[in-house]
Amino acid sequence: MNRTNWLKQSGMIILLALITGAGQQLKAQDNMLCQGRYWTEDEGAEMMAIFQQEWHDQASWEKRANRIKQGLIEGMQLDQMPPRSSEFNVRISHARKMDGYWVENIVLESFPGFYITGNLYRPVDLNGKCAAILCPHGHLPDKRLKEDVQTRAAAFARMGAVVFAYDMVGFADSKQVTHDIPIALVLQTYNSQRVLDYLLSRADVDAERVGITGGSGGGTQSFMLTAIDNRITVAAPVVQVSAHFFGGCVCESGMPVHKSADHQTNNVEIAALCAPRPLLLISNGADWTRNTPAIEFPYVKRVYEAYGVPHRVEHVHLPLEKHDYGPSKRAAAYNFFAHHLKLKLNKLPYKNGFDERFVHVFQPDELRVYSADNPLPANALKGNQAVMDYLGIWGTDSK
Repeated sequence: MNRTNWLKQSGMIILLALITGAGQQLKAQDNMLCQGRYWTEDEGAEMMAIFQQEWHDQASWEKRANRIKQGLIEGMQLDQMPPRSSEFNVRISHARKMDGYWVENIVLESFPGFYITGNLYRPVDLNGKCAAILCPHGHLPDKRLKEDVQTRAAAFARMGAVVFAYDMVGFADSKQVTHDIPIALVLQTYNSQRVLDYLLSRADVDAERVGITGGSGGGTQSFMLTAIDNRITVAAPVVQVSAHFFGGCVCESGMPVHKSADHQTNNVEIAALCAPRPLLLISNGADWTRNTPAIEFPYVKRVYEAYGVPHRVEHVHLPLEKHDYGPSKRAAAYNFFAHHLKLKLNKLPYKNGFDERFVHVFQPDELRVYSADNPLPANALKGNQAVMDYLGIWGTDSK
């Protein structure tokens, strides 16, 4: 029997028992992964109604939230990763002063022999400590080097933030592993924590003003890190939070973070773990976020209402747009982060909309970290097997 018929015939009582009872039916399932369009849109809507029955106030939500957070950490085996060091072995090069911001190439050590590559954007005019913004990106081999990522990072920096745009594992300069490595999800989440560690170690960063935003797969990285790390104070996952779509890549749903023997959740609830910190959801009419106004956002807002802070969650839906982090989506993010991170919105030229033409779009090679003068460090682990052997983490299977 397919999942649609099972949902229709089983009814709400059996479904509720499935996710809240002894979990025997879940234990009988060989595969705990929820991947891609795991549910239909109708099933996703039904499941949100069932999840809502699990809690009714802040205390009962936090009980559920703690189980979801535990499921994330255990499912991606984050607790098996090396202790995070205060040493970063940072190498910064090619500082360039642009119109209101600096751009630098940066590499730092995530754990011994594994490196994070990216670009650091900083404001030219410093007046005390700055906010910090992490900018992970979505699925495109050289996405960090594309115009849209450069533009939002430069704009945030001009507004007064230190911004770190960093590579997905396996993309751009991060070539020590391929992107389809079975443990991509934990590698990216751990990398994000290390980027956060580094930013908070800087003397020019205010630890009380730390944001994260990314589109598509970068949206997944944004809500995953926010869910497990309270040092993120503001989050804006873009075109990714869905009740029925769990992420189509191994780096999003290739490890069992949504389901275990005694719980079931989805990305809507994971995003809601941001509460009561400010959260912005941005959706569009052409992908799996098309139902956000009716399904996903009302659920998340109920979580914020339970905390008594419904004004801290916002939603921008663009029904005529597609799956991207384009100008109108960036404009919404600029306003949101400016308010919650106390950035200087007036630093962005504005005339019937934000004018981003001040941004200098670099050629990809200008932003790449590694070169003949700045090679991959000698201690670098090389290849998927070498990294998994070092960590002793084997994705969804045991060694």
